[in-house]
This record gives sequence, structure tokens and C-alpha cells, in this order.
Amino acid sequence: MSRSQRPLEFFIDRSLGRHQVPQALREAGWTLRTHHEVYGKRDEVVPDVEWLKMCGREDLPVLTKDRRLRYRPAEIAAIRRFGVRAFVVTGGNLRAEEQAARFDRSRQRIEEACAGSGPFVYAIQADRIVRVFP
Repeated sequence: MSRSQRPLEFFIDRSLGRHQVPQALREAGWTLRTHHEVYGKRDEVVPDVEWLKMCGREDLPVLTKDRRLRYRPAEIAAIRRFGVRAFVVTGGNLRAEEQAARFDRSRQRIEEACAGSGPFVYAIQADRIVRVFP
């Protein structure tokens, strides 16, 4: 099944937590896998490069709040190598409800961006999304 024929599924990085953000997005109709659901007991020790590789290979766009992701050499190399499509919510002090709301308000633009191939990183701001990499 091609990318356009199957429902879009996202990967929720551990930086967004295990419960509140994923639950809010699921209630809004998003299909996703959380970092903890994928890695279980290894959740806290899985290197970013490992899950970025998995997301690229399994064609899972990433939702995260790790703004530094695009500045770390190993992570940026993984984003490039595996064609990762990532969306970073900005505003580090936002509560879980507002993080989820920002993603949901930008859902159409996120899905439009996901129609293309990676690698890329978008910042999810209060009222828009902005491509920040490459």
C-alpha cells in the first residue's frame, strides 16, 4: 500500500511524555505510536539515533518537543540518512494540553508536509509551522 493510500501514523518522542499528549491526540483522531509503546522498558535508554532510524525506515513522521534535535551531529546525520520527517512543538514551558493543541491546530499543514519526502524538520508554532531544516 502506498503512503497516500494508508492512514498517516506518527511516532511520539519521549520528550512529549507517555500519557497526556498521546491521549489528547488520539482523542482528536490521530494515529500514533509512543516511544514507550515501541521500546517498553528500554524507553529511557534508547539513543535518539536508534528511534530516528526506525522512524525513517518505517515511514513514521516524528512529533517531538526536542528543539535541539536538529543541532546534534549524530541526530542530524540520522535525519538525513533515513529521510526523517519531524515536527517540533516550540515553547518549552507549554503544558501537555497546549502541546497537543498546537499539533492538532496544525494537523492539516503537517499532513500536507508529510505528503512529501524527508528529510525535514518543521517547528510547530502557535499559529503556523515553519521549515527549519534543511
